[in-house]
Amino acid sequence: MTRPRLPSNPNLLWASLIIEELIRNGIDYFCLSPGSRSSPLAIAVALNPRAKSFVHFDERASAFHALGYIAARRKGSCVITTSGTATANLLPAVIEASKKKLPLMILTADRPPELRSTGANQTIDQVKIFGDYVRFFFDVPCPTADITPRFVLTTVDQAIFRSRGEHPGPVHLNCMYREPLFGNARTALRFVPIELKRWQKTRLPYTSYITPEGKLNPDTINVILRQISGIKQGVIVVGKLNSRQEQEGVLALAEKLNWPVFPDVTSGLRLGCSHKNVIHYFDSILSPHIATAGVIHLGGRMTSQRWYEYLKNIHPAVYVMVLNHPLRNDPIHGVTHRVQGRIEDFCYSLAEKLPSHHRNLALSSLQRLNQHVDTVIEAYLGGQGQLSEAALARLLTQHIPAHDGLFLASSLPIREVDICGDPKGHGVVVSANRGTSGIDGTIASACGFAIGLQRRTTLLIGDLAFLHDLNSLAMLKDAASPLVVVVLNNDGGGIFHFLPVTQFKNEFERYFGTPHGLTFSSIAKAFNLDYAQPVSAGEFVAAYRVALRRNTSTLIEIKTDRKQNVAVVKGLQGEIQKVFLHHGTTNHVTRTKGE
Repeated sequence: MTRPRLPSNPNLLWASLIIEELIRNGIDYFCLSPGSRSSPLAIAVALNPRAKSFVHFDERASAFHALGYIAARRKGSCVITTSGTATANLLPAVIEASKKKLPLMILTADRPPELRSTGANQTIDQVKIFGDYVRFFFDVPCPTADITPRFVLTTVDQAIFRSRGEHPGPVHLNCMYREPLFGNARTALRFVPIELKRWQKTRLPYTSYITPEGKLNPDTINVILRQISGIKQGVIVVGKLNSRQEQEGVLALAEKLNWPVFPDVTSGLRLGCSHKNVIHYFDSILSPHIATAGVIHLGGRMTSQRWYEYLKNIHPAVYVMVLNHPLRNDPIHGVTHRVQGRIEDFCYSLAEKLPSHHRNLALSSLQRLNQHVDTVIEAYLGGQGQLSEAALARLLTQHIPAHDGLFLASSLPIREVDICGDPKGHGVVVSANRGTSGIDGTIASACGFAIGLQRRTTLLIGDLAFLHDLNSLAMLKDAASPLVVVVLNNDGGGIFHFLPVTQFKNEFERYFGTPHGLTFSSIAKAFNLDYAQPVSAGEFVAAYRVALRRNTSTLIEIKTDRKQNVAVVKGLQGEIQKVFLHHGTTNHVTRTKGE
């Protein structure tokens, strides 16, 4: 049989093969920004009936949107850009994806090799531009009939495999194209070589990677069992968890050990979880006088800086960390046993071998303190005349509906919810860009998160992060899932008031406070968003309820004062300290670490 010839211009064939193979590997959501050199890839997306596309004019925001989608959907996504600085604009999102170990596929268009280092327009060095932040890079040559198209498919399959491997994360294919960029777009896949006919008749990837299912070695569990068997005062610390199964495994282990659980706000156990072992306000309770002989850390990094300061002070004899990847998560260099495996497997395997511990006086003391702190926070913040940021964080967690999405910006918003959020509210799905804790791309990520979650989502964000990603509000115009943006406008960088740099009084406001003097009603109007500016707790609750009933996105602006926010937090800390003075930290809590 005569081999069918390739089209006179093979760019679209190769681009179509790339997009189709990504879809066969489960990546069907493509985030694109307009560009000429990337037009073969864009057209291939447009012509594939199984491809879902999201188009935005800013490459940086488009990439962060993809990250939000991945975080919610728990599956890969692809971002497509043209050449030049369009590619460079992906770097912040690539770093975040790398740190959060999210399987982001990056397709960048590039000039052919003869135009590199010649001064050609829109041509930069894109080879390994993201360095070690990607798990795999390949410089895809210009499409040609001299190279078998099987090469295209196996290269995509290898990239996807590496993005999902033991160390998951972003991967990058840099696709060179010569002009003319495309011929007849709608005939690109009609000229498939005989060697791909069998592939074309299926919906399976060309190369299927088969990896053994990783299971914890029983000897590993026995080692951990021996280490913790004599510990009466231990703590389970829980960072970011990825599923309900992981959360249930953590609680099953906590019940068997009868140890307290210190949950990060991204764990899914901080809000809407009433389990008796969960100490929601551990950040406010932590004290060097509370002894802990053993720590089991499950999941990602903690938001609470006080937790890490506490670890430095107590230096537990046994510090077990369990993560599903090989990387180190040990900023204080105290981990004594590092286990790589699925968190739910570890929890259930260890719980199965443990005897039940029915009595834990230290846990009982922490439970009482936790309840007292809850009462103090509710009374103190509820009694504030002006709506502070801490009070807003608590109100939001009290009124957000069950199973909604909650996206928390870095800096103060996530810390305020972590410390002041009401655990008696509904359970919600929480996410944040905590890989590097930057403020860039927050609105875009929240929008992608809402679409991936396919649920209404609330974003709590500060004014500087809001302004930093302002053009991403354009994403909300036709978004399938509405976003309620609650922006805390304190006219600058509020977090710096909590840091030692405040001692430089003459320089502080210009270099750190950075006031902008803006309000956001006109911005809401420009992006056709519903808008409210409540000034009291009652007005916020009313405005928030109205926003939740809408099918469109809403911007709620809360104007606060930076210095007043500091005073509120310090006042609250003072009231919490009275809890310790009045109720004490009984001998059961302060008993020596050797017990």
